[in-house]
Amino acid sequence: MSAGDLRTPVLSSPVRRRLVHGGLIAVAVVYVGALVLAPLIGIALAAINAGWDAWKATLTDPDALHAYYLTGVITLITVSVTGVFGVIVALVLARDRFAGRGLVSAIVDLPFAVSPIVVGLMAVLLFGRGGWFEPWFAAHGIQVLFAVPSMVLVTIFICIPFVIREVAPVLQELGTQEEEASKTLGGSAWTTFRRITLPNIRWGLLYGIALSAARSIGEVGAVLVVSGSITGKTETSPLYILRQFDQSHDSAAYIVALTLAVASIVLLSAIEILKARNERKRST
Repeated sequence: MSAGDLRTPVLSSPVRRRLVHGGLIAVAVVYVGALVLAPLIGIALAAINAGWDAWKATLTDPDALHAYYLTGVITLITVSVTGVFGVIVALVLARDRFAGRGLVSAIVDLPFAVSPIVVGLMAVLLFGRGGWFEPWFAAHGIQVLFAVPSMVLVTIFICIPFVIREVAPVLQELGTQEEEASKTLGGSAWTTFRRITLPNIRWGLLYGIALSAARSIGEVGAVLVVSGSITGKTETSPLYILRQFDQSHDSAAYIVALTLAVASIVLLSAIEILKARNERKRST
């Protein structure tokens, strides 16, 4: 037997690539499963094990219903504001070149870097007793802090980046050829946006809106600081969950937490399904 026959077999390049690719997939699946799916499954099991009576009591609790309602109102306002102004800012960043553009782009990402608690404290500094804007609002009989306006403001601040960061890359990739062609043919700025730009960015916009909605539904830190967490008045669903845990009503907390998680998952899944269906129609 020659020395060459004793050498350790060397895997071919395609086999190595398949092994590396399979290993990366396994790591990704384990990572997602451990940090995302496992907690969700745990919450779901805890909520299901609570029993029908606990579900009925929780979903008919006036405080829980008001918390759902308030969360929905804040989410709708947040999505509307961030959707409209997010597209405007994305257009400016993607289409215009101006002094300070890099600074504006960095400021857009500020909510990612700042703790929600800090955001709440910023709102207290601006609108709390002795705050910068408190005298003007007080003189006009408008209560901002410990009321819905401050809860909406901090939620909008936290959700600012999502639409912008989903839409701006799409605009940069598309370029301006179609928009310029529309203008050359006599299309107004609004017509060009409505018929050319908006259809092209619709999936990025929908993703941004879905992420903003999901973030708004689950926001707790900043809202906790500015709301006062007044039961039946300024208590959102996440704050309701915290109160139920503090009062050792774990079943109610798990049930509401599961409903919020399901709402976010359904929203994101619906967009993925619609996008896949649209791509299949375009390919046929």
